[in-house]
Amino acid sequence: MSRDSQPRPQTEERDSVGRAIRRNLVPAKALDLAARGARCLATRGVEATWREAAFRVDLMLGRDPWQHRADLPLRRELHAQRTAKLPVMPLFSVVVPLYNTPLIYLKQMIRSVLGQSYRKLELVLVDASDRQHPEVGEFCRAVKDDRINYIRLAKNGGISANTNIGFAEAKGDYLALLDHDDLLWPNALYELAKAIGETGADFLYSDEVVLSADLKKLREYHFKPDFSPDTLRGCNYITHLSAFRRTLLEQAGGGERAQYDGAQDFDLILRLTEKAKRVHHIPKVLYAWRSHARSTASDISAKPYAIEAGAAAIGAQLERLGLSGKVTAQEKGPGSYRIRYEISGEPLVSVLIPNKDHVDDLRRCLDSLQKRAGYDRLEVLVIENNSTEQKTFDFYREELPRYGNCRLVRYEGSFNFSAINNLGAQHAKGEHLLLLNNDVELLSDGFIRELLMYSQRPDVGAVGALLYYPDDTIQHAGVFIGIGGSAGHSHKGLPRGNLGDLYRLSTAQNMSAVTGACLMVKAALYRELDGLDETAFAVSYNDVDFCLRLREKGLLNVFTPYAEAYHYESKSRGLDTKGENAQRYAGERERFRQKYAALLRAGDPYYNPHFTLKYENYGYK
Repeated sequence: MSRDSQPRPQTEERDSVGRAIRRNLVPAKALDLAARGARCLATRGVEATWREAAFRVDLMLGRDPWQHRADLPLRRELHAQRTAKLPVMPLFSVVVPLYNTPLIYLKQMIRSVLGQSYRKLELVLVDASDRQHPEVGEFCRAVKDDRINYIRLAKNGGISANTNIGFAEAKGDYLALLDHDDLLWPNALYELAKAIGETGADFLYSDEVVLSADLKKLREYHFKPDFSPDTLRGCNYITHLSAFRRTLLEQAGGGERAQYDGAQDFDLILRLTEKAKRVHHIPKVLYAWRSHARSTASDISAKPYAIEAGAAAIGAQLERLGLSGKVTAQEKGPGSYRIRYEISGEPLVSVLIPNKDHVDDLRRCLDSLQKRAGYDRLEVLVIENNSTEQKTFDFYREELPRYGNCRLVRYEGSFNFSAINNLGAQHAKGEHLLLLNNDVELLSDGFIRELLMYSQRPDVGAVGALLYYPDDTIQHAGVFIGIGGSAGHSHKGLPRGNLGDLYRLSTAQNMSAVTGACLMVKAALYRELDGLDETAFAVSYNDVDFCLRLREKGLLNVFTPYAEAYHYESKSRGLDTKGENAQRYAGERERFRQKYAALLRAGDPYYNPHFTLKYENYGYK
């Protein structure tokens, strides 16, 4: 019996794991490898040194190196964990509903729990197997361990009812769910207990790995972001391993609900995270999800009831949160969802478009805005800054009035992207501002409406769109801090249509920042933060800085892939790779690094530390 048939996001069009890692690997010289080996031997011991060497040999030979990953616990670490005295040592109840479980899977699952380096646990086995499978109960009763609580059900009540029986029987301070055919990594509960002591979290989750039925081959890594409510409503990225305080379960309305069978865990996770005081993500693989012919990990598309149940669970959350919107399951990407929030009222949106010459770009931008906005309450402010071509002024005089509620604002002074937009904001009358580069061409219908449905939410700061280069590769899908030592774009350079890692190119996501080339924000918020920083970040990093200041206020920044556009990047002002532009860029980059040094050290909460910081292609380290 699968714990949750709610479909999990899949990684599309990715190379094999070995190739994905190798594309970011620069072969080191033999002397360098020897030096690194010596350092590893001195600091981490023989086993870690052997694992590091095996990892690199696997890479060079094109083999999947997952069994030699650095975050897998060493034997000496597990030994130390067994005797460690942690500040908080809760009792964990691992609840596992059983149903006709293949004996080999059952044995491996039980062994993985009883073999935990953290010993303060109970394993609650709720057996609803039919009479044709007596071996399940026989094996469970034969295991001699006081930590097992075996419950034989007279009748199979379904996955939710059976799980709730396990909850009721469990004695633990924290509850954790485990599928009957999956495994826990040996350090799983120790890492949970350690994190609880450090953070006080009442809901925790970890990364996971999908393995073949025989556990020998890697199918996928699920390297997850920290808690991201919009991301979670796009797909159930949390799933395994999840653990939560018993009292939190009561606050969230009790156990699992049968009307969401197929997505019962998804519904429970949504309710638990709503009520949790602290949700904590452990960026380590602590759970192995077995993929076989009968498992959800293998193929969920054949279970439409699970997909429908997931949509219903999200809809129920929207009702609880007082958010009006329609949830639809996406055909491309089983297990992913799109929400169309209702627009409250008809707020005026002011579109701010800085412009210097490049009339053809501006005309294309305005034409696409007129065609694709999908929203009538607009005013457009073209902010003229230092144009020199006569045809530009002819366009302002002859064509600009044809676009309806469109005004010209004149900026005087040297080029300063922040100051130009700030001037536009001073003249804007709208409740929401859309910063839009003149070299952006809208592609998707309802573009403004898509951004506005997020911008109107009181918990949201900035909203950004999915931008492509003219060759249909991705230019912007949200911004992560730390990439390249400062900030970089998500999935940059991947082909249009790619769903992204864990559907991160095809569902709405919470991100640290979005690009100022297309950024919507409430006008009141923009003014409260004094707009973009004209002094420290005149041209670059002003958008990331602005979004991080919104994040500091406790607001969510959102990237939506349903607002699509071409971005003919930097046509208006040239590139930042030489001359004065390069010097200016270097100064702004350094100021950004100094201002956000602590955040850069901590890492982007929406970007898993297993991914590279060298490139923007979402490759592994």
